[in-house]
Amino acid sequence: MIHLTIVVEGSVQGVGFRWSARTWANKLGVAGFVRNEDDGSVLIEAEAEEAAMDQFLAWCRYGPSGAEVERVNSRKGPLKGFTGFQIEG
Repeated sequence: MIHLTIVVEGSVQGVGFRWSARTWANKLGVAGFVRNEDDGSVLIEAEAEEAAMDQFLAWCRYGPSGAEVERVNSRKGPLKGFTGFQIEG
């Protein structure tokens, strides 16, 4: 199990990114949350087995059809014990 903090930059707000992220997270068994940030990015805190996280991170690089992802930054951190995947904000 790993924890990632993921920041997705580009045209990623107002295009259904958070809802699509929740759908993919639920399909892949990823727990955590997603929220829009004031700077126009999307922040995701996620926990999953490494294989599922790799798939989720790959999806983040494209997002839903209306998104234009320019950059995805991720960093590992300590597990927080999330259950389920929530949309914040």
